[in-house]
Amino acid sequence: MLAKIQNRIKRHTRIRARISGTAARPRLSVYRSNTSIFVQLIDDEAGKTLASASCHGLTTGTKTAKAGEVGKLIAEAGKKVGITTAVFDRGGFLYAGRVKALAEGARSTGLSF
Repeated sequence: MLAKIQNRIKRHTRIRARISGTAARPRLSVYRSNTSIFVQLIDDEAGKTLASASCHGLTTGTKTAKAGEVGKLIAEAGKKVGITTAVFDRGGFLYAGRVKALAEGARSTGLSF
């Protein structure tokens, strides 16, 4: 199990070497645990989190359905801060399942990346 985690961290490090967020176009960072999913809009230049959302508080549905709702929540939180576009950082996770559902939920609510 340790090798699986280390491989994800290597992938994430390679991704982070190529992308970074700005105030105009922040990084949409995704973290997926076994039970939850977390997402943040991060301005890497200032080192600040502009908005965040997680599935804590969502009670019904599958984990994939909750991830889609979290995508909608982060897009709405971004709109409140004035963010309409972002750079997607999948965090070393495959773009499938919950990560894909989160991205599609954010896109459907108006966040573009």
